Amino acid sequence: MSEVMDKTQVMEEKPDSKIAGETSYLDTLLRDLVAKEGSDLHMKVGEPPIFRIHGSLKRTQHPVLTSEDTKKILFSLMKEEQRKRFLEDLELDISYFIHDLARFRVNVFCQKGNIGAVMRVIPLKIQSIDEWGLPKVLKKIALQHRGFVLVTGPTGSGKTTTLAAMIEHINSLERRHIITIEDPIEFLHNDNMATIEQRELGVDTHSFANALRHVMRQNPDVVLVGEMRDLETISMAITAAEMGSLVFATLHTTDAAQTVDRIIDVFPPEQQQQVRLQLSNSLEAVISQTLLPLVKKDEGRVAAFEILISTSGVRNVIREGKAYQLYSLIQAGQRYGMQLLDQSLRELYLRGVVSYGDALSKASNPQEFEQSVGRIK
Repeated sequence: MSEVMDKTQVMEEKPDSKIAGETSYLDTLLRDLVAKEGSDLHMKVGEPPIFRIHGSLKRTQHPVLTSEDTKKILFSLMKEEQRKRFLEDLELDISYFIHDLARFRVNVFCQKGNIGAVMRVIPLKIQSIDEWGLPKVLKKIALQHRGFVLVTGPTGSGKTTTLAAMIEHINSLERRHIITIEDPIEFLHNDNMATIEQRELGVDTHSFANALRHVMRQNPDVVLVGEMRDLETISMAITAAEMGSLVFATLHTTDAAQTVDRIIDVFPPEQQQQVRLQLSNSLEAVISQTLLPLVKKDEGRVAAFEILISTSGVRNVIREGKAYQLYSLIQAGQRYGMQLLDQSLRELYLRGVVSYGDALSKASNPQEFEQSVGRIK
């Protein structure tokens, strides 16, 4: 029996519920969320459903959720095997689909002995790099034929959206074999020029590392790794890039230098110099991003980007273990499409897109940012 939740209690406890028709009620909630341009639905016992709209949490006017409400609603989304896995692990990532509306990434968890969840909206239409207003250099990065491309940023910063747009750019222009490994599958890609196979953890493979162990036998041109969670996955992703594939992956790091250090530091000290050499040879780009509210906060959010492109100087710095020098190389590399996060923030602020306070709160070097916009005290 778990200390967090008695599994028998989860299955059998039946307190009163004010909600009837679990999936129809959930669909009503999600339609309301999408209509309000929200990004997430939070479900917590003792609270009404909560929407995240343009980055801010807002309680809805729907009834307060009981323990039985959340249990019925969330168990109705699970297949039998998924329910067993949840009762064993007390955590579960799945997806949910409403025809003509959207897909949803669902994380189910336990808190205070009850079931809760967060559901993230995944639009059915995959917008292009231009439609999202992403940096145009991403088109060039997407069409590389080999190497390692990392998209980084905190949770909820739009990494999956950026990767989906880059995959679609390839799909619209080139005949390539693309394999994605995701947990769960979020954006659904339809074959256009490319052939795309999407594999989901727990359904099509047991782990990122296990899928990567065999992926090179599947003749891929492009491999997308939804998340690099451990040493084995990182090592295999680098190896796949060295063997001739273009490999996309994500990390929860905030800038290029931190990303390089994070990858190196995962490995034991005696392996780190070899990994520096491998990474210096295979890395093509690091795209770090963060989301900020627009000046009119009820109108949405905008992404700020730091972009590192591998040049001979960048490769030398990585090889020599001097990631701290990447800052100056990015600053001097605008002709290659590079930009610092603070340069992106400065441009957004000076254009009146975001507020000074919001831009400053995301800056890597707040004092330099203040100086660059003439606000130093």
